[in-house]
Amino acid sequence: MASLLSTTPTAPLQHKVNRVGVIIPINIPHKSFQTSVRNGRLHGLSLVTKAKMAVEGDVLEKESVGANDKDYGVVSVHHVGILCENLERSLEFYQNILGLEINEARPHDKLPYRGAWLWVGSEMIHLMELPNPDPLTGRPEHGGRDRHTCIAIKDVSKLKAILDKAGIPYTLSRSGRPAIFTRDPDTNALEFTQVDD
Repeated sequence: MASLLSTTPTAPLQHKVNRVGVIIPINIPHKSFQTSVRNGRLHGLSLVTKAKMAVEGDVLEKESVGANDKDYGVVSVHHVGILCENLERSLEFYQNILGLEINEARPHDKLPYRGAWLWVGSEMIHLMELPNPDPLTGRPEHGGRDRHTCIAIKDVSKLKAILDKAGIPYTLSRSGRPAIFTRDPDTNALEFTQVDD
């Protein structure tokens, strides 16, 4: 049986640049070390070991990184899951009031509950028709003092007019910045903050 440990080839010092800094891998036969520079600071030398393991005929490469390395490749928030009691009522709010569109490519029938995926820019909200374990009463009036989802928008005043026309209550940001807080039909708090293009 082949050895479970793979040999890491010796290679010259290489630099890999990412958004937050530089990672400098240093390869020595059978061992690999790496250090990184982020925000002008050198972060500790980490031992990287590579092992190959067979799982049902497939070979997986597993990389074990030192505990000091916290760069595991965060890209963005993919989606936010929001519980709802009635999917149609929630879709009325999210689609017809807020103007969000359904992502038809996401599976609606492969989960054991009803739901819908709505585009929010390049990310999504996943509406899930499931019992809500949170209390629906006694929540703070101002959604900024509750768990909330924040959506970046271009014009808070336009959304304010839309909410006024629909008779949906809201509060403005207490800090004075251009932001508005409201709740969906299931009392989930939503923040809309104005950002520049």
